[in-house]
Amino acid sequence: MSYEKVKQANSLTIGAKQTKKAIEQGIATRVFVADDADPRITEPIVTLCKEKGIAAEHVDSMKKLGKACGIEVGAATAAILKEV
Repeated sequence: MSYEKVKQANSLTIGAKQTKKAIEQGIATRVFVADDADPRITEPIVTLCKEKGIAAEHVDSMKKLGKACGIEVGAATAAILKEV
């Protein structure tokens, strides 16, 4: 189900650095974290989500998350952005 939410999103950011930036700027509405990604990358994102009150959904695969985002490589994190 989470992958479908990613596929249907109008505005996304992909990758840990871009996701972190979106959370800090207050434009991320929902964050997706791949369980098979390196915890050193994902744990700070999950912690930041908790601090900012943003839902962080776990998905099982970086490869599937990347595919849902429309890229050829895996993605550790992705975020759906607020509609402007």
